[in-house]
Amino acid sequence: MRLVLAALSRPITVVVVLIAIALFAFLAIRRMPADIFPNVGEPAIYVAQPYGGMDPAQMEGYLTYYYEYHFLYITGIDRIESKSIQGAALMKLIFHEGTDMAQAMGETVGYVDRARAFMPPGTVAPFVTRFDAGSVAVGQLVFSSATHTQGELQDFALNRVRPLFATLPGVSAPPPFGGNQRTIIITLDPGKLQQYQISPQEAITAVSKASLVMPSGNMWTGTLNRIARTNATLGGDLSELLSAPIRPGSGTTVYLRDIGTIENGTDVITAYAHVNGKRTVYIPVTKRADASTLAVIHEVKAAIPDFKKAVPSDVDVSLQFDQSPFVTNSLRGLITEGLLGAVLTGLMVLLFLRDWRSAVIVVMNIPFALLCAVILLWATGQTINIMTLGGLALAVGVLVDEATVSIENTHSHMQPGISRPRAVVQAARDTAIARLLSMFCILAVFVPSFFMVGVSRQLFVPLSLAVAFSMIASYLLSSSLVPVFSTWLMREARRDEEHAGLFGHVHSFYERYLRVMLRLRWPLVLVYLAAAFGLLYVLLPRMGTELFPDANAPLLRVRLRAPAGTRIEETERFVLRALRVMEQDAGKENVEITSDFTGVVPSNYPVDLIHLFTSGPQEAIIQVAVKPETPRGEALRERIREDLRRELPSCEVSFEPADIVSQVMSFGSPTPIEVAVQGSSLEEDYQYARKIQTKLAKLSFVRDLQFAQEYNYPTLDININRDRAGQFGLTMADVMRSVVPATSSSRFTEPNYWRDPISGNAFQIQVELPQNRIQSVEEVGELPIMLNGHRDTELTNVAQMKPGTMPGLIERFNGQHIVSLTANIHGITLGEAAPKLNQSLTEAGAPPAGAKIVMKGEIPALEQTISGLRTGLLLAVAVIFLLLAANFQSLRLALAIVLTVPAVLCGVLLMLRVTHTTLNIQSFMGAIMAIGIAVANSILLVTFAERFRHENRPAMEAAGEGAASRLRAILMTATAMIFGMVPMAIGLGEGGSQTAPLGRAVIGGLLVSTFATLTILPSIYAILQGRAAITSPSLNPMDPASRYYEAQ
Repeated sequence: MRLVLAALSRPITVVVVLIAIALFAFLAIRRMPADIFPNVGEPAIYVAQPYGGMDPAQMEGYLTYYYEYHFLYITGIDRIESKSIQGAALMKLIFHEGTDMAQAMGETVGYVDRARAFMPPGTVAPFVTRFDAGSVAVGQLVFSSATHTQGELQDFALNRVRPLFATLPGVSAPPPFGGNQRTIIITLDPGKLQQYQISPQEAITAVSKASLVMPSGNMWTGTLNRIARTNATLGGDLSELLSAPIRPGSGTTVYLRDIGTIENGTDVITAYAHVNGKRTVYIPVTKRADASTLAVIHEVKAAIPDFKKAVPSDVDVSLQFDQSPFVTNSLRGLITEGLLGAVLTGLMVLLFLRDWRSAVIVVMNIPFALLCAVILLWATGQTINIMTLGGLALAVGVLVDEATVSIENTHSHMQPGISRPRAVVQAARDTAIARLLSMFCILAVFVPSFFMVGVSRQLFVPLSLAVAFSMIASYLLSSSLVPVFSTWLMREARRDEEHAGLFGHVHSFYERYLRVMLRLRWPLVLVYLAAAFGLLYVLLPRMGTELFPDANAPLLRVRLRAPAGTRIEETERFVLRALRVMEQDAGKENVEITSDFTGVVPSNYPVDLIHLFTSGPQEAIIQVAVKPETPRGEALRERIREDLRRELPSCEVSFEPADIVSQVMSFGSPTPIEVAVQGSSLEEDYQYARKIQTKLAKLSFVRDLQFAQEYNYPTLDININRDRAGQFGLTMADVMRSVVPATSSSRFTEPNYWRDPISGNAFQIQVELPQNRIQSVEEVGELPIMLNGHRDTELTNVAQMKPGTMPGLIERFNGQHIVSLTANIHGITLGEAAPKLNQSLTEAGAPPAGAKIVMKGEIPALEQTISGLRTGLLLAVAVIFLLLAANFQSLRLALAIVLTVPAVLCGVLLMLRVTHTTLNIQSFMGAIMAIGIAVANSILLVTFAERFRHENRPAMEAAGEGAASRLRAILMTATAMIFGMVPMAIGLGEGGSQTAPLGRAVIGGLLVSTFATLTILPSIYAILQGRAAITSPSLNPMDPASRYYEAQ
């Protein structure tokens, strides 16, 4: 009441405060980042370790193992996941919630340094970086040219554009995809090696001696201090290196030019990238987890002219696969839904109050409450995203409640002879406690969100704060803005206006109807409880559950896997054929752009594995962007699956998250289903996983079922006979130094460098044999081996060679091998699929000794989230009950109000069932919100019923009077909220399907709960309070309402 009286005493101050709110909100909106989601990243650190040429088993044993061993010492470590492929290893360290990630990063770097002391010579330092689910690619910076090679485009992108790109705010700039590191390549001719009886190692040694990187030093000449320069370090003329002698001395000297050529080219190509079917190079536009998608894209677009200036004029730099329009349209759609909701809410208030002045006051409360909420969201570090905007849109209907109750009660006090200020004060006094309690009850339903864990907490807290700040602001405004403007704008009213017109007929009918219901209160309440709990029992198990509604964005992403070991050129042909199939199925006229990455990230850029992981040359990632109006969804994906299976029978395909929403909500998992067998024996785990595969293949909803790891990658096993080599005077080192240039290069075994005099950048010099010149086992056997630096023999004389197989990808989970099966689902929700998957796993039998099944993918996150939401829902009801009991000092009244909750839940489930909507984060939040509103309406009814009962009226009569007196307020609040949610429930615009479940849940809950509040609650109240005493439970002897009161 003090706030109301203060506002009426200083009305100009109220206006000034409103202007200040608008000004500060404008400044806050300009400074708040905008994105699709709040930060939902898990506390994780990635370690990416390269070692070119090392096979997966070597990477696992000699590098990954030592890292995993030392990482277990890090404070707060939860689990360690690792993937080892040829030439690289990727480790993901996940920490417990609440871990100090700055300390964890420091410890990780320290243990990385210690682990490297145990690793093979030549092991370079790994990349150590924070990267989470929110750090997703929001576009591609594409480089294309009709005149430049892939290597040149890679050099332009890496060394000219990336330095500019990486300095943009909010950007994480990985190296380019589609090319390889610029390198000085010395290509040896196998025929000339045999002719001159020279081994590759001799050539490598000659190169190392001919180009030395050594300090220049100084020389004093007279008064000058000169820098001493020599051409011992290779200068601008690369051909000088061809004059390096291989075997100097007496006789004919063999020079490097006699056995090979030199080229300013690129390292061995391991991958290609295509845009619209043409080879290109691109840099993913990856934002940091705390950065705004819209801000990052804006910065990139503004910098493109600078990027173009940094490259030759015949190189085009463009931004493709821009996801900012999807974010913008989603946010704009929510804002539009909120505005439409506010308009509809105002119309409903006008319809009920039949006074435009009152409607203006009520609607005026909405924008100022929302602006206050925006200021507070900015002050607490929140961003503009679909959760905070959803909370504000959700609050629009609720905000009407506070102002409506004040206005409606002011109308009832405006009798002839009572001035407007007096009526305003009396109305505020009557509703002050009820409004405060209603606000607390609505806030109480959001309290449990702060005790949730994982993704449910990260998503719920911003939405909860948006609603809470709006409600608090609304309460303060309804106690300041509403009284002032009611005094200024409302007209004097006649007492009989409240029951005139159509509403008068409704009110009279309701009174007659309620008297009948109250006479049948016992059977009515019993039928209600039985029907409510029966519906919950029937509907809950049949509701589909998922983590988040499908965004249905106009993007498709497919992982294509050719037979193990397929050469990259052949995989590229498969990819181009797959692209043609996808274009035909989507309709060529509907395709905006296509992109793919074929092969595996080069060992030079292991950090790229974090952004896009492939395990070998047989894999490719294909993306297709279609026009927004193109029909898409499950039907299109199913058609593409069938056509790809028919066109490419030897290949496996799997759909993966493509748009920013799906990528963030999948938490890095390529498919929703991932079943891993973890154990100590890789072979036994694999055989057991095959049994699981057989069981899962029988499930009709399973699609794209395949092993995540390739266990039959083809190898050429070179078994060196140590005795035979010894007879030739050879060591294993002698043999391998000649084999490595033919199978890899000298990049990692004999590093050497050349400085480009034009750019000033240094590039490696490496010696290699051309891969296209050695294509048979026999040709490998003809490799010459240096013997004591003088004589030579061939590899076939000291080794046997035969084809074999090995795992192409080795995964470990907390130090143990895992064998994983991945799959998509079709036709049902993930929550419906989970129990059927568990049943199939049970039917597969017990795992081998020492092994266990680990469910990965999205199912664990779904189960954790749904469990947290259910617990939160129960806690919300418990908190409301305790709050009501504390306020009314009566467990009976608290129970009466809480018994309307089953009606809310029934309404929510029925609406979701009718609209074919799943239970997910959004619909759960809608259910929780509907509970808060229903309880707030029930409080009004019970408060007035208690007031009549304390006037010595029977409980049944008090229930009828209380319900009849609050009929208009309850109907007005509920109707305004329902109509305010209609635009959201329809799901208007792009991204509307993500928030539609929230609106539908609120509408369904309020429809049924409003009926229950006006029909069932009076009967429950009459039953519970039928014999209740009028005296207070107070024990204070000086309290007049206490039975222990003692008059002084």
